[in-house]
Parts: sequence; structure tokens; C-alpha cells
Amino acid sequence: MRGCVRRSRAILAAALIAAACPAASGTRGAAPQRVVSMNLCSDQLAMMLAAPGQLVSVSSLARDPRLSPMADRAAAYKPNTGRAEEIYLMRPDLVIAGTYTPPATVEMLRRLGVRVEVLPPAEDFDAIRTEITRMGALLGQPEAARDLQARFDADLAAARRRTDQGRAAIYEANGFTSGPDTLAGSILGAAGYANIAADYGITATTALPMELLVMADPDRLITGARWPGQSNGEAILDHPALAAVQPEPQVTGRDWICGTPFVTRAIRSLE
Repeated sequence: MRGCVRRSRAILAAALIAAACPAASGTRGAAPQRVVSMNLCSDQLAMMLAAPGQLVSVSSLARDPRLSPMADRAAAYKPNTGRAEEIYLMRPDLVIAGTYTPPATVEMLRRLGVRVEVLPPAEDFDAIRTEITRMGALLGQPEAARDLQARFDADLAAARRRTDQGRAAIYEANGFTSGPDTLAGSILGAAGYANIAADYGITATTALPMELLVMADPDRLITGARWPGQSNGEAILDHPALAAVQPEPQVTGRDWICGTPFVTRAIRSLE
């Protein structure tokens, strides 16, 4: 009798452990059933490609309409703030993080047996295609990924401007600009503009002295979106010299932030 009780207790303990642990111990070849995204950009691709009920949580940033073009859709998912403890308790069998996710969070989840995949930011259109394919593979949704990539390619072809639109400059908080080898630079190029950052040997994102911006005299100025009360670095965008370059500059928005198919809307905004 005591042996039966001990066996029953052992079975119950094993069942409780199995219930408490994430399903990450399952077969990697099978499509994950409980996916958590903890990065604004992977949130969007996951929402586009996941099967119904497959994605259980996205980052809280995905609900912010200033940052996310899918804010309304994100409201249907449980939000997370990127903490390992809260994500572990969701019992995911796949967590999708970004390059800038704190390494300690990724390491803690992996040590707890959770599968974590880290996706880099997409800085050009080829990288967007790669990320669509990769997300489709991670979710076990390759056909949906092929369909999304085909729609992206068609939208991109329709949005591209093949005529010379002149010279443009991107100028954001703290005087930063983005060169041709960035997502913003790719958007400029697709819209038919030459990026003045290239004139100064700038290919990535770095500070550009305002004097050089003014002397470049671009045909179009694109500034970062304003976040009142968030950063003193935005004060430079109110400098009268910028108003002399262009009284009402274009403002970047949520379609510029992530390397997703929404970049085609950013391209069209420059028409």
C-alpha cells in the first residue's frame, strides 16, 4: 500500500513538474504552439505569420500606436515587458528576442530550458526578405512567409521611385543622421532621393554637425518624430537653422522603425 502511495506521489510530482515547465523540451521539428515575442519588430512579423492561437504574447511596445503600425491588432495578445520571470511563467515553447534584448534575460530563459531565437534588425530590403523567411521557418509557417514575401515584393516594386527626386537629409534627436546602409537610408533611396550623408562618408547612423547639414542645402529634410517630455536631445530639432533649410520638414513615423513590409508605406510617404 505504501509503495502504491509513493508511486502515486511520484507520478503527481512528475505531472506538476511537466505542467510548470515550458514546452521547450518538445521536438524542435514541430511547429511551436506557445510563442512569445519580446521585440517590437519581431512582434509585427510574428503577428503577420503566426497561425491562430500560436502567438500568445507580444511586447508592450506593440500596443503603442506611436511605435507600432499594428497597435490595434496587438491588443488581442497578452503584453510582456521583456522580463525573464514573466515570460517563463507563460510556458512558451519558443521566445523570439532581438539583438538588443538584454543578454542576461536571454541567458536566464535558456538556462531554464526555454528555446530563445534572436533576430537581428533588418537594415535593408534583402534583410527584410530574410527575416520574413526566418520567422516563417521558426513558426512552422513557410507558406504564409512565401505569401507575405510575395506581397512585400509587389508593394515595394509599386512604391519605388525610379526618377531622381533630388537630395534629402535625415536629422533626428541629438543631431543624428542615417546613411545609405540603414533602414531609413534604404527608404530614402527607394523613394528616389540621394542621401546627403553619403557626401560626408557616412554610411551608418551617427552625428552630423548642423553646419554641414545647412551647407548641404538638401531638397528635402526628414526629422525624427517628437516625444514631448522624453528627451532633451529633441531640442536641436527646434533650431531656427533647420527651419531655414525647410520650414515644414517630413517627420518619420512608426513605419520607419522596423524592417517589415510596412516600410513600403514609409516610401510612399515621401512622394
